[in-house]
Amino acid sequence: MAKKSRTGGGTPATVALDKAGVPYTLHSYVHDPSSQLSYGEEAAAALGTDPGRVFKTLVAEVDGALTVAVVPVSGSLDLKALAAAAGGKRAAMADPAAAERTTGYVRGGISPLGQRKALPTVVDATALSHPTVFVSAGRRGLEVELAPTALLALTAAATAPLLRPVTRV
Repeated sequence: MAKKSRTGGGTPATVALDKAGVPYTLHSYVHDPSSQLSYGEEAAAALGTDPGRVFKTLVAEVDGALTVAVVPVSGSLDLKALAAAAGGKRAAMADPAAAERTTGYVRGGISPLGQRKALPTVVDATALSHPTVFVSAGRRGLEVELAPTALLALTAAATAPLLRPVTRV
């Protein structure tokens, strides 16, 4: 995987990747503010990529402590599974303003990489079934593709099944 050239200093996520010497590829697309899709679904569609390989970064509170969950955009986070994986009892989605302030990124562009304050991170175990995965590169319209093992190493993440079971009606 080769790095794509960019101008400027990049985002904190790409700076962290460069500093660690991790191979990655940047993928950009034009974010449509009027899109009815979630940020992650929009990224998968714009890049023509399987939504199971595009991961969203969600910030939750586990027993009051901010924790990052990285799950495929094709699924929904199971908060009970996150709490268990993080060694806690209860989890709830974090206040968006607290997530932005703590990570240094805006909603829809929160990356698990290069956060202002490194938070405990859990990556859904399905990431390991792909040679590469996509995560936000730190702004809307910019994704970074990298090996899931590199994502785990750089974020000191644990892996666990984090997806809510599909209910059939």
